[in-house]
Amino acid sequence: MKTGTAASAVSLLQQLIATPSFSREENRTADILADFLSFHHIAFQRKGNNVWAMQAHFDSHKPTLLLNSHHDTVKPNPAYTRDPFSPALEDGKLFGLGSNDAGGALVSLLEAFRQLYHRQDLGYNLVLAATAEEEISGTGGIELIWNDLPRIDCAIVGEPTLMKAAIAEKGLLVLDCVVLGKAGHAARNEGINAIYEALPDIEWFRTFSFPKHSDVLGPVKMSVTVIQAGQAHNQVPPQCTFTVDVRATDAYTLDDMLAIIRANVRCQVTPRSLRLRPSALSENHPLYRAAKQLGIPLYGSPTTSDQALIPVPSLKMGPGDSARSHSADEYIFVDEIEAGIKKYIEFIETLSSTGNPQPQAS
Repeated sequence: MKTGTAASAVSLLQQLIATPSFSREENRTADILADFLSFHHIAFQRKGNNVWAMQAHFDSHKPTLLLNSHHDTVKPNPAYTRDPFSPALEDGKLFGLGSNDAGGALVSLLEAFRQLYHRQDLGYNLVLAATAEEEISGTGGIELIWNDLPRIDCAIVGEPTLMKAAIAEKGLLVLDCVVLGKAGHAARNEGINAIYEALPDIEWFRTFSFPKHSDVLGPVKMSVTVIQAGQAHNQVPPQCTFTVDVRATDAYTLDDMLAIIRANVRCQVTPRSLRLRPSALSENHPLYRAAKQLGIPLYGSPTTSDQALIPVPSLKMGPGDSARSHSADEYIFVDEIEAGIKKYIEFIETLSSTGNPQPQAS
């Protein structure tokens, strides 16, 4: 076990791992986080399974930085060979469901917040939010409490990135498409086959290239991922439905992309949500400048997180490796947690001295 700054964080993470917290079932881990804050004499608020706290000596004249990560998990990968709820420490690794995604980032942010809680010399107020339902992009997470938080000017989203800074993140647009035909007997030349009617649109999704590319995230990517049609081998199917996964970039708004798609296909197109927006930081933003000053590698993330639901400039950064997320026998190195705590503190201190940050207009 590491001593010093990581010991408290690792102990907390072990408690979280040992407590199942599937999305929408995070009440017990919310209790653990609330108890941790109470033990350290940090005032907090709770709504649903979300727990948040404001730094002591909150100054309304300063801009405010949100430190956000989630405490819900996916269900265990069927290939697990270990008990996913047993927080075992072996060879410098802490095993367990949620250890890497995103428990390591959460406890590292929490420990950094705890160490900075009474600091009055920082250029930003700090708000910590441990939120729910990230793994399902649910409405009971960060969106539920956004209007209860003080005005937020920018955010760090804690996810496993090997402490690289994702200064852009792709958004997600899931489309349900419907093509209608006409039923008929397959043995006779009758009916209109909805599968054949759908083929031109499916081919368009496969081959179309949006003309504008993001400097960081590259091109928009569209993939047809599910197709359903037909009820019997001898019946011409009257309806074909298919699903399209669209990974959006900051080159387009989701509304603009939807308008382009609808103008080019004949099928009925219904988006499941327009909430999961793409994002990108300006090179002039203090978050970007602080990362550059510290020599932190910058990249654009293809995966979606709560960064998509946070309507202010943000970057995604945390200990752990995204490649381990949702995998069997998930783990995080204890050294990664200790390094994460130190890097978060260093980043916040550097951010405070980067330029003259001004609060966003209300």
